[in-house]
Amino acid sequence: MDTNAQLFNLLTGIAIAIIGILVFYWVIGRKSRKVSDSTINKETHSLQLQAYERLTLLSDRIALPNLISRLPQEGLAAADYQLVLLKNIRDEFDYNITQQIYVTPESWQAVKKLKEKNMLIINQVAQTMPPGSSALDLSRSLLHFCMHDEKGNLHDLVSAALSYEASKLM
Repeated sequence: MDTNAQLFNLLTGIAIAIIGILVFYWVIGRKSRKVSDSTINKETHSLQLQAYERLTLLSDRIALPNLISRLPQEGLAAADYQLVLLKNIRDEFDYNITQQIYVTPESWQAVKKLKEKNMLIINQVAQTMPPGSSALDLSRSLLHFCMHDEKGNLHDLVSAALSYEASKLM
């Protein structure tokens, strides 16, 4: 063989080796990305499920019957108790506001509507109370409303919707 042929064979061998190394690292990189993407997807999935859990708990905590049974009423006037109820709903909602990035926009809107509707109900029922009413009077009126008006149990619908969305992730 002449020197040109030997040089050509040597260069061809080096080129094939370089291409082989590049392909090897490309395949390794792809596999690594797949594992990484899979890990990210699992973490995101877990965060989404946790968000649905937190929002389900939020809807339960701001449900009017649960709110009334959890918050003390002793010695408060109806107007003061109204403020306590509203503040508690706002605080619960604000504490969980970051969960919206993990759930569907429809789920988040349902939770927001529940908050707004419950606050509206509290304000409307409180406005119907005669002057000098106690917190106990307000809580009775609110519970009466919940038992006799379908809007009073909106939290059940929101919880069911959140559970349905979460079940689609499982």
